[in-house]
Amino acid sequence: MQNTDLQTLWVYLSTSPLTGLTITLVAYLTAYTLHRKTGTHPLTNTVLISVILLILILEVTDTEYATYFEGAQFIHFLLGPVTVALAIPLFQQFAQVKRLFIPIILSMVIGITVGTIAVMFIAKLLGADLATQISLSARSVTAPVAMGIAEKIGGIPSLTAVLAVLTGIIGAVLGTHYLNLLKIKDNSVKGIAIGNSSHGIGTARAFTLNTSMGAFAGLSMALAALLNALMLPWLVKGFLLVTG
Repeated sequence: MQNTDLQTLWVYLSTSPLTGLTITLVAYLTAYTLHRKTGTHPLTNTVLISVILLILILEVTDTEYATYFEGAQFIHFLLGPVTVALAIPLFQQFAQVKRLFIPIILSMVIGITVGTIAVMFIAKLLGADLATQISLSARSVTAPVAMGIAEKIGGIPSLTAVLAVLTGIIGAVLGTHYLNLLKIKDNSVKGIAIGNSSHGIGTARAFTLNTSMGAFAGLSMALAALLNALMLPWLVKGFLLVTG
C-alpha cells in the first residue's frame, strides 16, 4: 500500500472517537510489556513509554491533540473511579494510618513548605519570570488540581500541567532508587514521600512495588492536593514579600 493510501486510511480512521481510545490502549499495553520484559526497571516506566509512543504516533500521523482526545477522554473519565478505588488498600492499612496520622501531616506540611520555597528560589536565581516561578510551585500536585491552583495564584496552568507530569515521571523513575540510597526501608515512609512529591504517576509505581507503599502514596497524594490548595497561596505570597 502506498503512502497516499495509508494517509487516506488514517484520515478516515481518525474521525472515529474509538481511534484515540484504541491507540492509547495499544501504547499502554506495549509500554507495559516492555516494562515487564525489563524486570519492571524504573527507566522503562509504563507512563513514560506510553507518553513517548503517543507523541510519536500523533506527530507521524499529523493528528491534532483535540482530535485524539475525543476518544482518549473515555480513559480520562475513569481517573475519577480509579482515584476513589485507592481507598480500598488504604482502608486495609487503616490502623497504621491512624497511628501515623500526625507525623504524616507534619512531614507533609514541612515538605510542601521547603519544596515550594526551594523551587521558587532556584527558579528566581536562574532568571525565571514571576509567572514561571509561581507555575513551578504547584508542580508536585496531581495535574488537574495543580492547574486550578496555578490559575488562582497567577501561574500558567498549561505550564504547570506539563511540570506536574514531568515531576510525576521523574519521581516514579528515580524516587524509590534515592530512597533506597538513603537506606529508608519502611514502606509507609516511602509511600508518603513518593505520593507527596510525584502524585498519581509515582503512586502507580509504588503500587507495583508494594501494596502498603501504594496505599500510603495514595493517601499522601490526596493530602498533598488538599494541603497545597490551602498552603500555596500563602507560601507564594510570603516568598514574594521576602524576596521582593
